Amino acid sequence: MSRPQVAAARPSTRTALPACLDSGRLPAHVAVIMDGNGRWANQRGLPRVMGHRQGVEALKRTLRLCSDWGIGTLTAYAFSTENWSRPGEEVSFLMTLFEQVLARELEALQQEQVRIRFLGDLSALPDGLQALIAEATKRSAANSGIHFNVCTNYGSRSELVHATRALARRVHAGELDPEAIDENLLAAELHTSGEVDPDLLIRTSGEHRLSNFLLWQLAYAEIHVTDVLWPDFDAEALTLALQDFQGRQRRFGGVEAGE
Repeated sequence: MSRPQVAAARPSTRTALPACLDSGRLPAHVAVIMDGNGRWANQRGLPRVMGHRQGVEALKRTLRLCSDWGIGTLTAYAFSTENWSRPGEEVSFLMTLFEQVLARELEALQQEQVRIRFLGDLSALPDGLQALIAEATKRSAANSGIHFNVCTNYGSRSELVHATRALARRVHAGELDPEAIDENLLAAELHTSGEVDPDLLIRTSGEHRLSNFLLWQLAYAEIHVTDVLWPDFDAEALTLALQDFQGRQRRFGGVEAGE
């Protein structure tokens, strides 16, 4: 699948690619686990919700930088299927925050030619948020800029079960030979169908877990863990992650000549 084209530059606001990075060896797809909003707030004696507000600003920065620097796809883990177990007031705040931010930023995303998709079981979200998501997805579907995937009420195990059931229904209906099922057919039933797999996963706040995120899609991704809390994630932190990525030898199970 061809790499998405990044939107035309904004002459007055575009951030140049740092000289320490090789534009020819950037990841086509970056995935981020945005961890540390609560700790960021606690360290400052603030309510946890303030950490989430600052986390939104960090995500906007990261999206802009990825677009400016020529990265074709950014996938962010915004709300997992396990996050419903958080205190009710925090969940309600997050749902309201998602809705407010999307309503406020949709026109800007259109101007930047961002193609946005929300991945996960969206049926459990509030009706108003579902309506905004449907509008944003429809309006941005033909946009030519960076692909921005927001994983919302997403869990990778649930996603794999959903994909397996879809294939099983086709077999049961006589439409599909079980022996014909391969990796491509399964991948086509995932929420990320149509995207290239992530080349780089960034996890903030020093945690070393996948947390039920893109378990299939991250099979060969390089993993960068930073102690930076997500609200503080900035151009310097992204540059370090990309430098780390460009310093790796990606063998995909093979070996380099002479090894």
